Amino acid sequence: MADTGFKAGLEDVVALTSDLCFIDGKEGRLVYRGYDAVDLSEHATFEEVVFLLWYGNLPNAGQLKTFLRELGESRQLDPAVERLLASLPKTTAPMDALRTAVSLAGIYDPDGDAMEPEVNQRKAVRLVAQIPTMVAAFDRMRKDLPVIAPDRDLALADNFLWMLTGKRPSGQNAKAFDTALILHADHELNASTFSARVTAGTLSDIYSATTSAIGTLKGPLHGGANEQVMRMVDEIGSLDNVRPWLDQAFQEKRKIMGFGHRVYKTDDPRAVVLRRFSREMSQTQGTMDIFNRLEAIGDYVREQKHLHPNVDFYSGSVYRMMEIPVDVFTPVFAISRIAGWTAHILEQYHNNRLIRPRAEYTGPTHLTVKPIAER
Repeated sequence: MADTGFKAGLEDVVALTSDLCFIDGKEGRLVYRGYDAVDLSEHATFEEVVFLLWYGNLPNAGQLKTFLRELGESRQLDPAVERLLASLPKTTAPMDALRTAVSLAGIYDPDGDAMEPEVNQRKAVRLVAQIPTMVAAFDRMRKDLPVIAPDRDLALADNFLWMLTGKRPSGQNAKAFDTALILHADHELNASTFSARVTAGTLSDIYSATTSAIGTLKGPLHGGANEQVMRMVDEIGSLDNVRPWLDQAFQEKRKIMGFGHRVYKTDDPRAVVLRRFSREMSQTQGTMDIFNRLEAIGDYVREQKHLHPNVDFYSGSVYRMMEIPVDVFTPVFAISRIAGWTAHILEQYHNNRLIRPRAEYTGPTHLTVKPIAER
C-alpha cells in the first residue's frame, strides 16, 4: 500500500492553527497567548487566565472587576439541574454526573439554541461559573450533606473549596488550588480539547462540545490519570514497598500512571510547580509520608525507565491535602480545563472548517457475496 502518512494516535500530526496555546516540548515550556503558564501561575489568578484565553489579553483592573461580577452572578444552577443531580444514584461516578449535568444545563440555558458570538460568550461564562457548582453539589448530595450555595463574592478557587468542604480554605490551599487551575487551563490539542473542537466543527452547540470533552477527559489515559496515581500510592502503602511494588509492575508490563508525555521531552513544567506545593503543604500539615513515597516512585521510575513525572503525578497529592475525594480529581481537572475548552470552541466557531480526517483502510477490498446457502 502506498505511503499515506499514517501516524498512530495522530502523533505529531498538525490538525489546525491556533493562537491559544503552545507547548515547547524540548525546553519544557507551556505558553498561553504568549505568556508562560508558570509565570501566570505566580503573578495572575485563574480568572485572569480565563480572560486571557478568551479575549487575547490580560484584563486591566476595570475589566477584571466586571468579569468577576459576571462569573459570580452566573454560579447558581438552574433548579432542573439541581433536581437531576439529586436524583442520581449515590454510586454514580462524579464524572458521569458532571457530563450529564452539563448536557442538561444546555437545554435550560436562557439563550437557548442561539449561536451568535456574543451569545456563545455568555454561555462560556456560565459553563466556567457553573461546573464548579455542579461538582461540589453532587459530591455533597451523594454524602447526604447539605448543599452549600455558591458565594458570588469569592474567587473561583476559594468558592469551590468552600462549596465542597464547607470550610473557608487557608491562604495556602486557596493559592495552591488556583495555581493548579491555571496550570491545567489549556494544553493545546490534547484529547479532550480535540474532541471539543471536532464537535464544534460540525457547528453543534457549546454545551454539546463541552459534553464531548468531558467524556474524553474521563478516560484513565487522560484526566483520570491523577486518580490512578493516588490509588497506586495507596496500594504501595509504605516507603519500603516502593521498589518491590514497582519491580513487580515493570515485570508485569503494567503502565505506571503519572509518567511520560506525548509532547514533553523533559520535565513537565506543571509537575515542577505542583511538586513544590505538594512538599510545602505536606510540611505545613506535618505529614510527609505521601510526598516521600511520590519522590521515591519518581526517582526509581526515572532511574529504570528514563521517564519524567507529568502534571498528574503531584496534582493528586495536592488535592488530597485539600480534602478533595480521589474520584473528584478528574472533575476538578474539568473545572480548570473548561477555560481552554471554551476558548478552543469559540476559536473553532470563529474560523470554522469541519474536522474530517481519513483512515488508512487495512481490510480486504474485493470480496464477493456468496448465496446464503453457500456461506
